[in-house]
Formats: sequence, C-alpha cells, structure tokens
Amino acid sequence: MQTELKQTIRSTLSRPAKGGIYRKYIKRPLDFILSLIAIILLSPVLLTVAILVKIYLGSPVIFKQKRPGLNEKIFTLYKFRTMTDERDENGELLPDSQRLTKFGKMLRATSLDELPELFNVLKGDMSIVGPRPLLTKYLSLYDDYQKQRHKVRPGLSGLAMAKGRNALTWEEKFFYDIYYVKNVSFLLDIKIIFWTLAIVFKREGINEKGYVTTSEFKGPNKKAGAELK
Repeated sequence: MQTELKQTIRSTLSRPAKGGIYRKYIKRPLDFILSLIAIILLSPVLLTVAILVKIYLGSPVIFKQKRPGLNEKIFTLYKFRTMTDERDENGELLPDSQRLTKFGKMLRATSLDELPELFNVLKGDMSIVGPRPLLTKYLSLYDDYQKQRHKVRPGLSGLAMAKGRNALTWEEKFFYDIYYVKNVSFLLDIKIIFWTLAIVFKREGINEKGYVTTSEFKGPNKKAGAELK
C-alpha cells in the first residue's frame, strides 16, 4: 500500500463525514435528473447494445443480480450480459473465462455493460458516484471499517474505480471507498466522473492480473489493517 494513501486514510478515519448539505439535499435529486437525461440521450446506444447482445449472446439481454446498497439494503442490479450460458456435460456453467466472449470483453472494457445501471440510479438504488456495489456474499466478511462503504449509495463509478479499477488490491479499493464516504462533495464527484472517463477511454485496470475481472474477496487483510493503526 502506498505510504501517501495510508497517511491520508489514517488522518480521515477519526474525522466526521463531510458534505452534509450536498449529501442530504442535493446529491439524490441531482442523480435523478442526470440519470434521466442520460437515459434519454443514450437511448440509441442502449437500444443498439441491447440488439447486439441479443445477436451475439442471446437472451436474456439484461443480467440481473442482487447487490447490497445503502445501509446494506439489497437491490437488483441491472447490466448488459457479457457471458454466454455454456455448460459442461453435467449441466454446470463453464468458468467465467470460457464464457466471456470477445464481444463481452469489449462491453466490459468500454463499460457499456454498465449502462442499464442508469435505471438503478433513477430508481434510487444507486448514485452516479459512490463505491461500486459488490456481491452480497461478501457482506458477512466485512469488518466494521469496511462496512462503512454502505453509508452512501453505491455508484456507477467510484473513487476506487477512478483510481485503478480492478487493478487495485482489495485493501486499496476499501481505502478509497471509505475515503469517499468521509469526503463526499460535489467537487469530488465531478473529479471522479472525469477520472473515470479517462481510465475507461484508456482501457486501464479492466481486470486484475490473472483474473477475468478481479480476485474473490476472502475477508479483511489483518496485516494491511494493522499497518494503519
């Protein structure tokens, strides 16, 4: 873990969360307005991608999965599917690496598969900016520090994604997530949006080395946590 990052996180852990007015009264209405505008403007893109997914990957076009949101409330996440339903002789799904097609990799690399999450933002399940929603099976593994990521709505993009996407370690991802929770602001959200556009345009951090996307979270890294004390 970078020394600068550790020092920054250490200094913010004891501070109360910032951005009270923006967090309470502005962020959610702004999310609603921006997601509605984006859905309208990007409707041709959404339709085109949906048709291509239907042609190359089949039905269903939309991948749905339960994810934890604000205060760990479970919601249904929407994404364009990126993998086939190929199975082995026993009827079991093949590994992700074998079901992820070139077309699916392109969707992930460009983040086009994430566009249906705009409807999650419109509904209030998610925000434009916030920690990325992780799998529900990880909930029981979080320590008190990591659980703080659920004090805000999950986002289409977050500080961890903007700073390295899946190339970051789990410890770095959580550190950036909690830093965001502690420092929510309009200016930070704007910065994260532009940082995200840059990293997606450059196609950086698409996957962790040796994995289709990222390694599975196994629980807190006690050694990394001890370094912050």
